[in-house]
Amino acid sequence: HVQLVESGGGSVQAGGSLRLSCAASGPSYSRDCMAWFRQAPGKEREGVASIYTTYGLTYYADSVNDRFTVSQDNAKNTVYLQMNTLKSEDTAMYYCAASGNRYCYTAALRPNVYNYWGQGTQVTVS
Repeated sequence: HVQLVESGGGSVQAGGSLRLSCAASGPSYSRDCMAWFRQAPGKEREGVASIYTTYGLTYYADSVNDRFTVSQDNAKNTVYLQMNTLKSEDTAMYYCAASGNRYCYTAALRPNVYNYWGQGTQVTVS
């Protein structure tokens, strides 16, 4: 069973930066892909960034490409989301997710690929 704990959210002015962390526990075979999703009030959950952990391949939504970077520290079982040049439209609850599907990279930003979810961390950009 995988547990995911997010941290690093907060309030920041537009143009600023934040780094989110997702500490994972549980078997590594349940974490073939790790991803960040976000959900703003009244909107659907949106895939932001994902990493195929075995090879370090990364995937991004067009809305965050060149501003956000997803990375992993295997020694710490932690995935990060570095968010730069934040905009008001980035305001949302951010969730970490894990998938044990070895083909997860084929649909890396689709929420139905992911089996495990964290509780979320709020990011507010003003």
